[in-house]
Amino acid sequence: SRGFSLPCRATLRARPPCSRVFQGSLPCAMSGSEVRQLAAGAAALACIGCAGLSFAQPGSLTAGGAGHLRATAAAATQEASQEVSLLAGGGAVVGSSGLAALAAIGAAGCASLASASKTARRATAVKKKGVRVVEGKEIPWNLFMPKAPYKGSVISNETITTKTPLVNWETTHTIMRHDKKVPYVEGQSIGIIAPGPDKKGETPAKIRLYSIASSACGDDETYETVSLCVKRVVEVEGRGWCEYSNVEPGTDKEFPDAKKVYRGVCSSHICDLKAGDDVLITGPTGAEMLLPNENDANIIMLATGTGIAPFRSFLRKLFHDKATKGFDGLAWLFLGVPYSNSLLYDEEWKKMQSEYPGQFRYDYAISDEMLNKEGKKMWVQHKVMEFADEIWPMLKDPKTHVYMCGLKG
Repeated sequence: SRGFSLPCRATLRARPPCSRVFQGSLPCAMSGSEVRQLAAGAAALACIGCAGLSFAQPGSLTAGGAGHLRATAAAATQEASQEVSLLAGGGAVVGSSGLAALAAIGAAGCASLASASKTARRATAVKKKGVRVVEGKEIPWNLFMPKAPYKGSVISNETITTKTPLVNWETTHTIMRHDKKVPYVEGQSIGIIAPGPDKKGETPAKIRLYSIASSACGDDETYETVSLCVKRVVEVEGRGWCEYSNVEPGTDKEFPDAKKVYRGVCSSHICDLKAGDDVLITGPTGAEMLLPNENDANIIMLATGTGIAPFRSFLRKLFHDKATKGFDGLAWLFLGVPYSNSLLYDEEWKKMQSEYPGQFRYDYAISDEMLNKEGKKMWVQHKVMEFADEIWPMLKDPKTHVYMCGLKG
């Protein structure tokens, strides 16, 4: 998943006798004395030219952190003969006389900083319900919760794979109507609540999150629908891993002779939905798989199975939807599946590739039908390694973003 950069950290370390290390966070609720202590430290750092100082955000100073702050500041003052190391950016070391001078300068600015701190606290106390700010942008967030889900309806539900030797071969593409009540952005997830009972006997079943497989405007580009790509979870003793069983022995229609059969509660609920059925939706949620803001970014996507879902949302926004076209970078999709009958949205990718040959690349690894250069099963990472000469320079490019989604195995 995409990694988000964090601002640099500032650490004040007194040594010896105090070995405590603290890290502060702004904005946060602090007492007047803590504000004054923090102001002195901030002024000291500014005086020695530590430009770009920032405290790790988001969050607030915990009670334990405040205690460390007070203890460390007191120790630094009492042990003036000791050197205090101020580590920020390149770092600097000041002796006792320098520390006293810097503390005096910091004290002079306490009043103005305390006032600013109060203003900051008032500003950060205001939060929008159903919104989260990620890298300066507002995105929809948990508009509907498990105890108060949105009741949507199913528009269509289509099986998009054909039978293979695997017991869990079936994957469906499900389109649901939310009437613009559950807006989302590409890369987010929604929750589905099945009637149950689940493996713990709970009714309704515990919420299950699924990556959204449609762009923000939906497959019909009306902003009223959301799509999911869901594999029906089936486990059968003697046909792969099977630890639990929620089917009475001898009663499963597909595997009547199996002693243990487990059928995923929520995945079966979704795969069995019919047009017109009600469906309980929560969310949206998720901020790890969002698209970059740059139109000229390089986007490398590695998917296994239904891990293709968020990448379909990406690619439809970048190359399909009328309202959002304008991407100038390169998108490269690597898809791994066990059988060719398991390839997901293969025709969509081939069409995009023919329409945008210079901007969209599509390669897949079929583990049970293809061999890598060592003569073993071809996994998605082996397919990526075939293009090492092209991928490696892209990985060193700051405009490149790499995403991975799907089960490990």
